[in-house]
Amino acid sequence: MRFRKIIMIVALATACIASPAAPQSDKQPIVSDTGRFGDPTSIARKYQGFQYGVLKAKNPNELILTQTKFGVDQSFKLNKKTKFVQDGKASLLGNLKVGDRLYVDADTDKKTGVMTAKKVVSGVDIPTLPSGQ
Repeated sequence: MRFRKIIMIVALATACIASPAAPQSDKQPIVSDTGRFGDPTSIARKYQGFQYGVLKAKNPNELILTQTKFGVDQSFKLNKKTKFVQDGKASLLGNLKVGDRLYVDADTDKKTGVMTAKKVVSGVDIPTLPSGQ
């Protein structure tokens, strides 16, 4: 019985040592083709709970973002309490341009599903990858 255990241990050890290591892969990570510009969990931790996207249209009562995490256009109602931040400083709705990347902190009405923006953030405060990478 003891001899059998020794043979089994030696056989397992030999198999582990003799097996070649898995080769390193030179494949690149999978890139999303959905058109979304970022994932706040990997880009900006402080905006993790915010909605994000690219400004498609704006009017005094509403913002419409495209390229959102849902993959569809998303609208946000604006009210007098909505705060705008651009480049880390207080701003106004008029300073936003179509094509700007935005993070939006919004409240969702449980009955209607309408999202109302509490805070809209844009500008250099949103981190981007350096141009060399």
